[in-house]
Amino acid sequence: MEQAQALKAFLDQPRRIVVTTHHKPDADALGSSLGLAGYLKKKGHQVQVITPSDYPNFLSWMPGNEEVIAYEPAKAALVANKIKEAEIIFCLDFSALSRIYDMADMVRQASAKKVMIDHHLEPEDFAEFVQWNVNAASTAQLVYQLIIEFGERAIIDTDIASCLYAGLMTDTGGFRHSNTHHEEFLIASDLVSLGANPSRISKLVYETNTLERLRLTGFVLSEKLVVLPEYKTAYITLTDEELRRFSSQTGDTEGLVNYGLSIQGIKMAAFIYKRKEDVKLSFRSLGSFSVSDLSRAHFEGGGHKNAAGGQSKLSLEETIQKFLKLLPTYKEQLNAID
Repeated sequence: MEQAQALKAFLDQPRRIVVTTHHKPDADALGSSLGLAGYLKKKGHQVQVITPSDYPNFLSWMPGNEEVIAYEPAKAALVANKIKEAEIIFCLDFSALSRIYDMADMVRQASAKKVMIDHHLEPEDFAEFVQWNVNAASTAQLVYQLIIEFGERAIIDTDIASCLYAGLMTDTGGFRHSNTHHEEFLIASDLVSLGANPSRISKLVYETNTLERLRLTGFVLSEKLVVLPEYKTAYITLTDEELRRFSSQTGDTEGLVNYGLSIQGIKMAAFIYKRKEDVKLSFRSLGSFSVSDLSRAHFEGGGHKNAAGGQSKLSLEETIQKFLKLLPTYKEQLNAID
């Protein structure tokens, strides 16, 4: 980050800081936010983490979680005041202000300096300071690297290391995805040396389920998973009624799309679901096929080449049909993947 030293100089005196991340935060979003907040607090800053929505309960173990403000209409005035008073706003794990929904205009209009730390494609130009690297496996990794660049590794304690490790672990799929390289293992190793407990964190994130979540997963795999061998594609759909049937909470559908991609011979998987008024899409792919390009072109989305999301203003059934009608266009590309 070319501006790292300028940012460090700005942080050399106590500041009022807001740290925020994208709607429906995952472990990287929340872990990088809480890890950074922990570091900034130890530097003497007044820090408030604000998320644009709630997030999965299996992330509530993260140190600092109890102080997070999760935006909802009833808290709009409180959030607006925090953002207005901030001298600097850190925007983590998103590259466009639209990803923070109702908070977007508050942040855009704020007089505070903005810092974007992210690894998604095609970032929006809204921040004075930018640490952006599409080749980074996670935003937690970028936060770690920024602290190291500041020369302040000694400030990273067990709580900070644990949050950052969780983000790195999950965005590499437990160090299984193609974005896992030598550097990610070195960072993970250092975070462990600084106090992160891999076994405990893995258990808390991957092996802490409600009975309803497990039953929803079973229903999806037995009733809702569709495989289209001619397109090397699998997809899952869920209606809002089906989600209500299993008392689905935020985070209960996380990872479902990966089951489709795990099927032998499948190169793209999609998860299309309706929750309240919104139709959401989650895509995963292997090899050279870019689901980010597909999502950006057809579903107002984007993300990474092999992991992306989108949305649709059509009904659930119309969105499903739109997706299916697109597949012949991509058949040659999908079938060319080994």
